[in-house]
Amino acid sequence: MSIFKRVLRAGEGKKVRALQDLVPDINALEAQIERLTDDELRAKTPEFRQRLANGIDLNDLLIESFAVTREASRRVIGQRHYDVQLMGGAALHFGWIAEMRTGEGKTLVSTLPVYLNGLTGKGVHVVTVNDYLAKRDAEWMGQIHRWMGLTMGIVTAEFSDSAVKRAAYGADVTYSTNSELGFDYLRDNMAMSLEERVQRKPYYAIVDEVDSILIDEARTPHIISGRVADAAKLYVQFAAISRSLVRGTDYEVDEEKKQVFPTESGVDKVEAALGVDNIYDDPAADFVHHLNAALRAKELYRRDVDYLVQSGEINIVDEFTGRVLEGRRWSEGLHQAVEAKERVKIKEENQTLATTTLQNYFRLYEKLAGMTGTAETEAGEFHATYGLSVVPIPTHRPMVRIDQADLIYKSELAKFEAAADDIAERHEKGQPVLVGTVSVEKSEHLSSLLQQRGIPHAVLNAKQHAREGEIVAQAGRLGSVTVATNMAGRGVDIILGGNPDGLARREVAEAGHEMALLDLDPGEEAVFAMLEADADLAARRRKVVDALAAAQAHYVADCAEEGKKVREYGGLYVLGTERHESRRIDNQLRGRSARQGDPGESRFYLSLDDELMRLFATGAMNWVMGRALPDDVPIEAKMVTKAIERAQNTVEGRNAEIRKNVLKYDEVMNEQRKVIYAKRDRVLTGGDLHDVLNQNVSTVLKQLVEQHCPSEANDDWNLEGLLADAQNTYPTQFTLEDLEQASSRSVLTDSFVSEATEFYEAKEERLTSEVMRDVERNISLSVIDQRWREHLADMDYLQEGIHLRAVGQKDPLVEWQRDGFAAFGNLIDSIDGDFVRYCMHAEVVVEQQAPEITGLEYVSAEEGTAPSRLAGLIGADAPVGVDKGDVRGDAKAPNDSRLVLSGAEDGDDEDDDEAPQQPIVKAEHEKLGRNEPCWCGTGKKFKNCHGK
Repeated sequence: MSIFKRVLRAGEGKKVRALQDLVPDINALEAQIERLTDDELRAKTPEFRQRLANGIDLNDLLIESFAVTREASRRVIGQRHYDVQLMGGAALHFGWIAEMRTGEGKTLVSTLPVYLNGLTGKGVHVVTVNDYLAKRDAEWMGQIHRWMGLTMGIVTAEFSDSAVKRAAYGADVTYSTNSELGFDYLRDNMAMSLEERVQRKPYYAIVDEVDSILIDEARTPHIISGRVADAAKLYVQFAAISRSLVRGTDYEVDEEKKQVFPTESGVDKVEAALGVDNIYDDPAADFVHHLNAALRAKELYRRDVDYLVQSGEINIVDEFTGRVLEGRRWSEGLHQAVEAKERVKIKEENQTLATTTLQNYFRLYEKLAGMTGTAETEAGEFHATYGLSVVPIPTHRPMVRIDQADLIYKSELAKFEAAADDIAERHEKGQPVLVGTVSVEKSEHLSSLLQQRGIPHAVLNAKQHAREGEIVAQAGRLGSVTVATNMAGRGVDIILGGNPDGLARREVAEAGHEMALLDLDPGEEAVFAMLEADADLAARRRKVVDALAAAQAHYVADCAEEGKKVREYGGLYVLGTERHESRRIDNQLRGRSARQGDPGESRFYLSLDDELMRLFATGAMNWVMGRALPDDVPIEAKMVTKAIERAQNTVEGRNAEIRKNVLKYDEVMNEQRKVIYAKRDRVLTGGDLHDVLNQNVSTVLKQLVEQHCPSEANDDWNLEGLLADAQNTYPTQFTLEDLEQASSRSVLTDSFVSEATEFYEAKEERLTSEVMRDVERNISLSVIDQRWREHLADMDYLQEGIHLRAVGQKDPLVEWQRDGFAAFGNLIDSIDGDFVRYCMHAEVVVEQQAPEITGLEYVSAEEGTAPSRLAGLIGADAPVGVDKGDVRGDAKAPNDSRLVLSGAEDGDDEDDDEAPQQPIVKAEHEKLGRNEPCWCGTGKKFKNCHGK
């Protein structure tokens, strides 16, 4: 068995030992790799890639690639990986979580697996908690990867151009934040073309501060929302239009099935009122949907029976119990239509356009790994949710920090006064102090106390986000005091005595040098070419580089001397002013002290007013309150410390349950999301939708026949409703008298399918197959997006009240799954039906000069609105350069539309003795669709000419 198989099969307790076994093999290559010239070392990258192309397993390159990366790091940034860092890098490569204490160099560790997996060209994502760290790591560690010939990309919130993002995601290595990755994934699945998409298939991600991203932030799903443009206005407009329509003339009503069917005259009136030629031309505007909702609200939903108007709101009445259903709303725009009908305010809530959870997003990656200083407490959740194992990596040097017992005060005021006194004492001695607070408000309160005592200090909270690296880097200087809200994910080591590079940069910047020139990397071809071409620019950059080098030489000696004194004073002192609800956050704060074998000390100051103590540590509180002690006298007791730990365990358990619950409910949506996104992908990648349309035509028309003709007994048939629904699906020329001649349901279905197919084939012949495929693709995307947004809104409403099912002794999760499945089935049906309806009714404007139509014009909408994506399909508004008077195609009628009366039923053989029934052959002009050019040659539509 190979060493890699042994590593991958190692049990939890043997993983560290298996990783240690890899280190001697990597070290054995060091002397050989050191002898390579720069060009020979860089040539290893194409060599490795060629070996991968020849079929070698990626794992088999680990030993050599790690040795190469270590040597490249030493030459480029002057840092050589320790043995424990090699172990951490291997753990990340195998898809585990490397738990490494603060100060062990996790950022440098990541370069090992990033380079190895970057050789595949599939894209490695390094995920950080904020934009600052993404930029810093990309610039800092990116020097190694670029030097070795890998392409680099960075994606942060400031980049909005899709071409720039696509190039960044197309690189071998991409640095980004979890938020930007998640939102780009959602935006890609809202794109209207492949050119708008930016991401590739997720391959490998390394998550920095993995506990913060995959645990703490996993409680909140990623949601893209926006207001639908003019949604309320359209509902009000259609409510007014519906009042002018006459029942029996402009529309038919089936009260039993709660359906309405607009007639030809009704549709004509609506089009005239809207000022459009064809309400089916723009699926994104969805005029047909608004019309149906308005008519249903007018005829089928009655005030004080189906709903009540209370306090300016529409409240639904339960038809079984007669009780008001608080917080419930009708779906598919019906509730808004009723609000418009009753002239109450229409709730224009932000509509969810796309959503996912971090758990389900990161589970899309083929391989996932993470690194942090505190993961062991959440190891069970990591394994259960992501299948990730936590491997604790030994420290490079023994950890010698002294963790003092907590001090508990009765009041928060006394606690902060005591903490300020302790800080003053340490500061006077010269020991650097790092203070941790839980909020900006608390950090500013403590800052004011320190100001009163005349103690110089730096404050690091959300208001100083941009300066965090500079502030943290100098927190280890003699007598320095730094107040910080949360030390997770700062990504900067606190070096005792100060960071010479940071001090040097500050001095050079204060001297007026152009610091931006330092960011130019001559290793990049474009930068090298620019410096070669511009001698003045190259000279200015050299001046800044020389000034920085001189300053660094000065500060290196000063910081080293200062560091010796700090170590004599006890190293960095970490003071926590409150216990966090998660032990991991407390450990992250403590972990800033005693890095790489340095001395250090930590202590927490608590009070009974602290939120954690007040809410959870009640037993400890009662015990302390029972003791007659002044406010300024602290209590130090193991009982209280254990009570705090129990409280933290309680909160951690509660938060874990919240995350588990979020994931359970999103599992239903995730499966639905996969189906919808797969449908979109098939459309975007150029799948032929013609066969899909034909299949949908058969399915939709069969469902209509079954709905209106529930049995073979024709006395149960609702032919009027069937004809109205069929007319809404496609421009059928059949009359009620034609349908009455049918002998069976299968004859009705075959007749409708045959006529619809012939009608569409005639349209395709007139407009060319190329145009119709383009029409189908755009209509399909618009319909999918429109219905998916409505489905998300419906599911949001469902989830808000689903927990109330528990009152009826029902499991809310089971009910959510059952109702979600039913709603998704309706969604698919509505998508298929709308696809058929819009394809059949949509018109395309054809330029007279062009021999054939080669494409459509697309109009982008404002951000956050439902876009009008089919402007080129609207007959009333021609594309640029096309006059409305241009010829709109040939006036060809569909092939013989007829009612199939002679077909055998259910596969039975025809009776040979019986003469076949003659089909009803209509006059040529009677076969025209209402929106087709009239047969008389005027250029008007049939409905506006001889079809009146």
